[in-house]
Amino acid sequence: MRPIRAACLGTATALVTLLACAPVAAAATDTDFAPGKGGDRVITLIGHLAQQTRFPVNPGGSPAQGDRTVFRSDLFDEHGNQVGDTGGTCTTTRVDNGGAEECVVNYNLPGGQLTVQGMVFGILNPGPPPSFDNAITGGTGAFDRARGWVHADTIGTGTRRFTIDLDR
Repeated sequence: MRPIRAACLGTATALVTLLACAPVAAAATDTDFAPGKGGDRVITLIGHLAQQTRFPVNPGGSPAQGDRTVFRSDLFDEHGNQVGDTGGTCTTTRVDNGGAEECVVNYNLPGGQLTVQGMVFGILNPGPPPSFDNAITGGTGAFDRARGWVHADTIGTGTRRFTIDLDR
């Protein structure tokens, strides 16, 4: 049976957890975002995995295409204030060459939500969950018509840093 990995994006396995990843109140205002490339807004969050459940195609057997992981993470700013959460699902699409998952993650932040989607490669490799980049596919409220990307790095057991780069 394959080891359960922290997800973020919260993606995610997410965004994981999505979704995992600046102050809660600050996330909703333009003045509190750091500038990114070409005038983009950048939000950095720390995600702590809160819940994760795997639904294997072959219970007790080898990883298989179609295995699914559902997760939720709490999101914190650089000062340790909880600013939101993230949740999503990842489906295994490949079990050779280190494996891969396709993930769909939602980030709930002050002022709105962000939706993120993309691939995470190397999920079956030993060691910490791999870093990944996923596309922002949309949003609500302050993030209406959002575009850009989310980069996730594992920084501890069940903990990820999310760098959200929003195109203006």
